[in-house]
Amino acid sequence: MQEISNPFQAISETFFRPNGVFRKLATTDNWSWVPFFILMSMSLVPVYLYFQTIDFDWYSNFIADMQLGDVSPAEKEAFTERMTQGFVMWSTIVSVFLGVIILNAIYAGYLTFMARNDEKSVQGFTDWYGMTWWTALPSLLTSFAALLVLVMASNHEIDPASLSPLTFTWIFGLTPDSAFYNIGQFRLDMLWSIYLTAVAIGQWTSFSNKKAWMVAAAPVTIIYGIWLVFVLL
Repeated sequence: MQEISNPFQAISETFFRPNGVFRKLATTDNWSWVPFFILMSMSLVPVYLYFQTIDFDWYSNFIADMQLGDVSPAEKEAFTERMTQGFVMWSTIVSVFLGVIILNAIYAGYLTFMARNDEKSVQGFTDWYGMTWWTALPSLLTSFAALLVLVMASNHEIDPASLSPLTFTWIFGLTPDSAFYNIGQFRLDMLWSIYLTAVAIGQWTSFSNKKAWMVAAAPVTIIYGIWLVFVLL
């Protein structure tokens, strides 16, 4: 197999031969900035285009109905009047940007904690944090799918769920009043990311394949499992 010599080659190899990529990353510094910038750009571009495309009056009413429920017309009007397209767009962009950074940091902290006593693991928090940007590369599929949905939209009344077309919410057309609406935010590309995380753990620790998979999948499994229990109760 050809030696991985640069981060762009590593990105393409992540989708096909991830073992070699994470083996290389174990001894390489500063490559993670490349997937970071690519992922952030591709996460934010669909959000920006969405707010440039939608009928904002329709969007304001949609959000009001979803958040306020059954209220008087006056209350609904007061709510929508406080919403401006520029403010909502930029607050959403900032929320996505900070949200991804924070969630990846939490996950990296979890992985650092789980590998703390492993004799093979020499990686610290910043290494695991950098790794999370590589394992998140499958989310590019969601970004490309979102762009495709926006381009193919027949009108300007586009459901916000269209920004995550690989979620069960979008695939099954779940509405905000559905008990499964929030748990439906699980994205199919997350399964690929869990696989990549298991591969990375296997390369950076002495964990067995079974343990690597358990560590990689535990956070998502626990969070969505608890959520499902609350929905079913």
